[in-house]
Amino acid sequence: MIRLSSLARNLTAETAFTVLALARSYKAKGKDVVELEIGDSPFPSPPHAKAAGIKAIEENQTGYGPSLGLLDFREAAARFVNAEFGFDVTANHVVVASGAKPFEQYFAEALLDPGDGVLIFSPHFPTYIPNLERRGARAVLTPLRAEDQFRPRASAVAEFLANDPKPRAIFLNSPHNPTGGVATRDDLKAIADVVRGTDVMVFSDEPYCHMVWQGRHESIGSLPGMLDHTVAAYTFSKSYSMSGWRMGFAVAHPDVVDAMGKLINTTASCSPAFVQRGALAALEQDEATRTDYMERFRRKVESLASGLAKIEGFHVAPPVGTFYVFPDVRQLCNMHGITSHGLALYLLEGADDDFGVACLGGECFGQAGQGFLRFSCAEADERIDQALAFLPKALSRPEPIAKFLERNPQFLLTTPYPLQSNS
Repeated sequence: MIRLSSLARNLTAETAFTVLALARSYKAKGKDVVELEIGDSPFPSPPHAKAAGIKAIEENQTGYGPSLGLLDFREAAARFVNAEFGFDVTANHVVVASGAKPFEQYFAEALLDPGDGVLIFSPHFPTYIPNLERRGARAVLTPLRAEDQFRPRASAVAEFLANDPKPRAIFLNSPHNPTGGVATRDDLKAIADVVRGTDVMVFSDEPYCHMVWQGRHESIGSLPGMLDHTVAAYTFSKSYSMSGWRMGFAVAHPDVVDAMGKLINTTASCSPAFVQRGALAALEQDEATRTDYMERFRRKVESLASGLAKIEGFHVAPPVGTFYVFPDVRQLCNMHGITSHGLALYLLEGADDDFGVACLGGECFGQAGQGFLRFSCAEADERIDQALAFLPKALSRPEPIAKFLERNPQFLLTTPYPLQSNS
């Protein structure tokens, strides 16, 4: 008999990939599915990145490299964050890994001890807590509120520092997945004022740094004195449509960078050199493509948000950032007695035999997301239009929803969602 560890037995996976697999299984059987569940790009990787990656492979840059990353790529990444986000860093402040997600684990392993408290604003990215649990740290959840435009409050940080027995870290995600909220510079200044003078560290998760539709992106790590408190993580998956390349980097104090380099050395060894060559070309030569993609994403988000807002039972706050729309469907769920993720799976599986829309229930991002749905803009415009035309029809008939619940009673809503906002 196989005996798994308690960690492996209790580990939760990112639901977007679970629903992705389910959607692909239906497509393999012939069902037409519009995939709005995964946070991926419908656009190709930019041309200079592709050419540089291919050239590096042809030049046999396929062996091991430094665990921290190639020096010229780290230098380019430092110049990039200095120019784009107001940092003042060098290559010594940069470490490379396979996207932004691994830095959740490296942050926990480099900076947290078992029992340390970590404040997470929720709804939250679903891999945060599993990566804390690997280290034995404690997640302390505080809600993001719709009336605050899902922006993090410094008062919640102050309360955490005052009341937690071992406050050690804060996870910030702005622009925010899944809500589309964006922390303003004033928000971050207020949080920084609470953190300075403590030993609290901030994991600043910034994959959507170029997807800010009102104002501009700000990083708490660029504020005076905050680099000593911050690990800011970036990825090429969103800005440069390079999700499958698995490439990202983090900016932090050199001591933290060196510690993460050792963690990478003892796990992944290094990031592939040819992937870093592609990423370097993206930073230095593909800005025009990035700008074009971001404008196209803006139009997608506006179209999806306005289309969803027209559907009866959907209440939509237009996202300030990201390529997600996070409508409030609590009233609709209460009416049909179905959980929000049950409603999401109904749209994929039960509404029609030949057509479905894949999205995610807000509870995939913690209990604070209950009663919401998350839609991404991961499909072509005409496919999003098809989804928007399908949703009102799928939701207008109670009979198929009731039949879906008969087959899937785990999605019965036993207690109606409160219609007032989180507090």
